Amino acid sequence: MEQTVVYFCTCPSPDSAADLANTLVTEKLAACVNIVPAISSIYEWQGELCRDQEALLIIKTTQGKFNALEKRVTEQHPYDVPELIGFDVSNGHPPYINWLISTIHERI
Repeated sequence: MEQTVVYFCTCPSPDSAADLANTLVTEKLAACVNIVPAISSIYEWQGELCRDQEALLIIKTTQGKFNALEKRVTEQHPYDVPELIGFDVSNGHPPYINWLISTIHERI
């Protein structure tokens, strides 16, 4: 069975997050994307400490979709260096995992 992965991706606003999520699901790069509309992020960027309100995407897909997913995120994302970090799913409810895999492999 194909390896399922969850990716995190932060966006500057809920609207930009929704636009990107719609693209990823519509283009079958993800089976499902959850949007957490309000998170506080503290990070260093170009030597400065930043504190921003962002939206978090939780992207459910497979490892085989990573290259196309990464390409699409970097094309559409407003940040110069978008966050895209993945976590392998080692356990999951089998019917959900099967749905996830079959959804992104359906023909459009």
